Amino acid sequence: MHKAVFLDRDGTLIEEKDYLCKPEDVVIFPGTARALRNLQDAGFDLFIVSNQSGVGRGYFTMQDVEKVNRRLVDDLEAGGVQFRKIYIAPEAPGTPSRGRKPSPQFLLDARDEFKVDLSQSFMIGDKLIDVETGWNAGVRRSILVRTGYGAEVERAARENLARAIVLDDLPAAAEWILGPGLV
Repeated sequence: MHKAVFLDRDGTLIEEKDYLCKPEDVVIFPGTARALRNLQDAGFDLFIVSNQSGVGRGYFTMQDVEKVNRRLVDDLEAGGVQFRKIYIAPEAPGTPSRGRKPSPQFLLDARDEFKVDLSQSFMIGDKLIDVETGWNAGVRRSILVRTGYGAEVERAARENLARAIVLDDLPAAAEWILGPGLV
């Protein structure tokens, strides 16, 4: 069994931009590549789990999402980072969806496809639905980062975050995960 870190994309790995659909608009947060490489070097498989409702809303296409993801992956691969898989839920809110967060389905899929031990894995994101996805899948811990919408979520939903770890950004989350006695 493998341990994994599941990561939201927008607001966690890259700057949040309303309905990002252009690769040239991808801005990776400082320290992201190093943090991911440290997790990877410690034996964690890396996955991206992202809702992309702009597709379901008709704002852009799955091809646009794939181009943005390709840019992100290429930029991070230059720093030695490898993702096992990127899971995308393209449906708009309120429409039937197999994997739209907070559904744990994509984490369960990774468990089955890549032999991931969810009880030794982590979910990191900037929204309540991200941490709920981790809880719903039974990960070891869900982490809310204050980047993207995270600081706003922390202020507005503090009572809903009692079981979450709240940290400044992805590098802080990686440091916490890799801290003494946690790996």
